[in-house]
Amino acid sequence: MTNDTINQSPPDGSNGSGNNETIELRTALEQRYLSYALSTIMHRALPDVRDGLKPVHRRLLYAMQQLKLDPEGGFKKCARVVGDVMGKFHPHGDQAIYDAMVRLAQSFSVRYPLVEGQGNFGNIDGDNAAAMRYTEAKLTDAAMALLDGIREDTVDFKETYDGLETEPAVLPASFPNLLANGSSGIAVGMATNIPPHNVEELCNAALHLIKFPNATIKKLVELVPGPDLPTGGIIVEPMEQIIEAYETGRGGFRVRAKWEKEETGRGNYQIIITEIPYQVPKSRLIEKIAELMSLKKLPLLNDIRDESAEDIRVVLEPKSRAVDPVLLMETLFKVTDLESRISLNMNVLSNGQVPKVLSLKGVLNEWLAHRKEVLVRRSNYRKAKIEHRLEILDGYLIAYLNLDEVIRIVREEDDPKAVLIKTFNLTDVQAEAILNMRLRALRKLEEMEIRTEHSKLTEELAGLKALLASEELLWARISDEIKEAKTKFGKKTELGARRSNFEDAVEIDIDLDAAMIEKEPVTIILSEKGWLRALKGHQDDLKGLSFKAGDDLKLAIKAQTTDKLVLFATNGKFFTIGVDKLPGGRGHGEPVRIMIDLEASSDILTGFIFKEGRKRLLASLEGNGFIVQEDEVVAMTRKGKQVLNVKEPDEAVVCVPVEGDMVAVIGENRKMLVFPLTELNEMTRGKGVRLQRYKDGGLADAKTFKKEDGIGWIDAAGRNCKATEDLVDWQGARATAGRMPPKGFPKSNKFAPKA
Repeated sequence: MTNDTINQSPPDGSNGSGNNETIELRTALEQRYLSYALSTIMHRALPDVRDGLKPVHRRLLYAMQQLKLDPEGGFKKCARVVGDVMGKFHPHGDQAIYDAMVRLAQSFSVRYPLVEGQGNFGNIDGDNAAAMRYTEAKLTDAAMALLDGIREDTVDFKETYDGLETEPAVLPASFPNLLANGSSGIAVGMATNIPPHNVEELCNAALHLIKFPNATIKKLVELVPGPDLPTGGIIVEPMEQIIEAYETGRGGFRVRAKWEKEETGRGNYQIIITEIPYQVPKSRLIEKIAELMSLKKLPLLNDIRDESAEDIRVVLEPKSRAVDPVLLMETLFKVTDLESRISLNMNVLSNGQVPKVLSLKGVLNEWLAHRKEVLVRRSNYRKAKIEHRLEILDGYLIAYLNLDEVIRIVREEDDPKAVLIKTFNLTDVQAEAILNMRLRALRKLEEMEIRTEHSKLTEELAGLKALLASEELLWARISDEIKEAKTKFGKKTELGARRSNFEDAVEIDIDLDAAMIEKEPVTIILSEKGWLRALKGHQDDLKGLSFKAGDDLKLAIKAQTTDKLVLFATNGKFFTIGVDKLPGGRGHGEPVRIMIDLEASSDILTGFIFKEGRKRLLASLEGNGFIVQEDEVVAMTRKGKQVLNVKEPDEAVVCVPVEGDMVAVIGENRKMLVFPLTELNEMTRGKGVRLQRYKDGGLADAKTFKKEDGIGWIDAAGRNCKATEDLVDWQGARATAGRMPPKGFPKSNKFAPKA
């Protein structure tokens, strides 16, 4: 491409070969694209840090002021405003101008609307505004605050695109509009996105910066804790992330919808959403949720309705009353726009010229510097006006002191102006003012008024000179102006009250299957031959239970339908079944082998309700065992989970909870051994270590206990017995033989049963 050239004809369109200029195609493209990029950045996409406006917004407000569309005045058709802006200041499409104007009037788009609209200006559902010929508008108090002082030489003016008019390069902006109303835009190679903030908080931060110029971002974030979005919502971003975002100028904020639980009677409820995240169209949000429901991706949600009028009211109906409302909302936050991320990219035009990413402190400092320049220029403007007026008043006073001579000169001289200047040593301005005086101004009362005005203006002039000469007085005056803006748009006003709140996000593991289960008490019944069922309620009297011929009760466990039943088989495998999936109490239930893949040579040893964090002691017939966490044995598959490794003819014989600091084991040879729990390993799977040594038979039972409580068992008569003293006789090292148990120990060689 570097060798390709093009002929560039002269501007007059002539075809004379002598006037053609040959340039490289690459150079031409680079120059033209750079011009386009700079135009986009400077005049379309990025806001000015000083007034927070892009050119189209600035021109809109200025044109409306020129049309005298003040808050106290009447409305004018938006088409009239758009026509003026397009014809005088903004040579772009009328629809683009109108769209910008509509956004400035939408209370759900800008935090402090700059245009007051009359008619259809769109809504939060995403519907468009009516055509500009139907709608009317005027300025708001916030817009007037941005324009305040524009006629007092506070800002520079530049020629419009046709050179026939002038327009302001920036507005005076008596409050930090860039952060207050935010901005967004995409330029060439860069973008900006700034969410709205609360004016009172911004003013507090600015006042703090005036007093403490070296204030840290962390301190400023205490005063400006985060955005204040027009549509409210809950900001759940961690504070450390917010501080980092404001320090670097880049980051984001997680915003969630505001909701509440509304009881509907008989234990039922519904969720009411009253605020949604910023820039999320309500209708599109509801459509998206309804679509996910139809795809069965929101199993906890039964229905969604929009009952909104002026205020937002979106109703969510859970699938059942058993669904936890927090869990329901967490699922929605994860997959819908009920939680969205508002990005922060404070890429703005610094001093109206240089694109730069600024921190919170940087933005406020540049706005304060602008306010200082506005104050200085306004003071100089006022100072010049006063000096000019004092000059005229001095001339008037001279005329009053020499009234007869002045009248004579005016009546008799051919060039009274030159004679007045020479006679009384007047300036051209004073002489012209005297000649333009009306006869009624020659009254004595008028002279007194002039002297009074002269005295007041002289005093004001002295004050302005003192102000301009003192940096401290300048910042004091700026502080007073900021306090006025803070009062005008403060949190005590309806417009300034904070809308977005802050909360810590509730991070929970979402188990959709468990959430769908209604929690009810049940009693689990397992028979000796492996028939399983669940009776409603917690049953204490089990004498009336019926079983198949030759079968009897093996286990009865009180549980809830939301629990998990863990079964331990003699082959060392654990199986897990949801209690809600157990067959009902009618009949004899169902064989457990239908629900799990249990080998024919194995049987269910015991069962229990899973409890997170609890430990269990596992042991085999050969006397090997270890401790395992219950969390490690849960397996929701039919095949189960192999935890205790045993080989036939060995089998699992013990699975008891771990409580205490000692272990007691007894063998089929009726020898008992007690040793510290610390001698047992904690494992996730394996054979374990030797608990007790046997010559004949194997392990009969084992349990853990607290040394001070002693060992308990049930004797032949069904009485609870306990040995609390003289346990030293049975204490020994792990893997030793032990000795005969205490007198009265049952011949079954079993300790007191423990779930």
